[in-house]
Amino acid sequence: MKRVPAAAAALALTTTAAAATANDSTAVAAPYDSFSKYRVGGYGEMVAAWKDYGTNRFFGGQYGNSKTSRSTIAIPRFVVAMDYKLSKQWVVGAEIEFESGGTGSAYELENTENGEYETELEKGGEVAIEQFHITRLITRSLNVRAGHMIVPVGLTNAHHEPNLFFGTVRPEGETTLLPSTWHETGLELFGTIGKGTATFDYEAMVVAGLNANGFDRNNWAGGASQGIFEEDNFTSPAYAVRLDWRGVKGLRLGGSFYFCNNIGANSDKKQTYEGLGRIPLRIWSFDGQYSNRYVTARANVLLGNLGNTDAVNSRNGKLSNNSPYSRLTPVAKRAVSYGGEVGVNLRNLLHLERMPVVVPFARYEYYNPQQEVTGNYSADNRLQTSMWVAGINWRPLPNLIVKADYTTRQIGTSKVFGKGTYNSENEFAVGVAFVGWFARK
Repeated sequence: MKRVPAAAAALALTTTAAAATANDSTAVAAPYDSFSKYRVGGYGEMVAAWKDYGTNRFFGGQYGNSKTSRSTIAIPRFVVAMDYKLSKQWVVGAEIEFESGGTGSAYELENTENGEYETELEKGGEVAIEQFHITRLITRSLNVRAGHMIVPVGLTNAHHEPNLFFGTVRPEGETTLLPSTWHETGLELFGTIGKGTATFDYEAMVVAGLNANGFDRNNWAGGASQGIFEEDNFTSPAYAVRLDWRGVKGLRLGGSFYFCNNIGANSDKKQTYEGLGRIPLRIWSFDGQYSNRYVTARANVLLGNLGNTDAVNSRNGKLSNNSPYSRLTPVAKRAVSYGGEVGVNLRNLLHLERMPVVVPFARYEYYNPQQEVTGNYSADNRLQTSMWVAGINWRPLPNLIVKADYTTRQIGTSKVFGKGTYNSENEFAVGVAFVGWFARK
């Protein structure tokens, strides 16, 4: 495979406007200029971890999670990516994700059986179409895409490949509160506007909205994406916008906004939230990255606001026991996540050109899916998580990364340092990941 320059390799599989390097003035065209007819690639991750805590801190009594030593090993995901040029202006793109080595669960809504859920097949993991879209390239500033696409809300969804975060797993805050990877079907406009210090990449889309059935106490919107059935409800579509500023070499500053007027209208059964008023959802995110030869630093903030949570809580706890949703309440009005990480390139810092790329890093995160709970409910402090991750990345090849890190979570506190109210959770993990194009023409 043709070697990709370091800056471009970092975003090699991304096919939106954000796929350009920090200084590329032809951001939209750049991802498609590297092949004439087709390209096939992908990315994958493998992780093993040693942990000192149990599997459910809510069953651990007054101290939170039990102090239980255990080990896990997994393939979080393997993704096959493909792009094919129908012409110079029309491009078909697709990604198929194999998650956790399984085939997933298929559900049917049997209206002949009083609308009960019926499970056809159960196995850990899933196989999903993460992306399938047709793109019409028009100009640098305006292009159109229709199909199944990544929703670029939050730092992780917009930059979800394993070479775009230092840890052995994706940053925990955003992947707890939002679907990850978040992909929906709809229509998108994207492009690059301005030049020099006033260069911006933008994405604006209308897609299938989230489903109120999937909101819960522990993960807020994390399980609310549609896709369980053959068809998604489009009764109340969602609108998402992302804007990235790339006017300074090595620096990208971005923000995104998501709005759905009534997620209750997207429920599996129309009658679930009828008569309870609309349930609006708003999500804001802000993130940035600075990278040069010596250091890479990233930071992100995510704020979520769900209206009419009384309606959600009055119904979600009473969903069928056979439903694919957790039914855990209360669902919070506000959820929050923020964090930052920094890594140092030792080879460049020490001017050792024959040394492989080795990047020690540190990351801090805070997240709380119950930042504000309304009504007659109280927030559960066991969901309040402050965590540090420290580790190292080794890149023996440009598209291959070996990772190791240590994580410690303090539960029941928002303090950056200091002990939480409940038992801490600690783990050591090692992983290997790759990302790149295998063949192109």
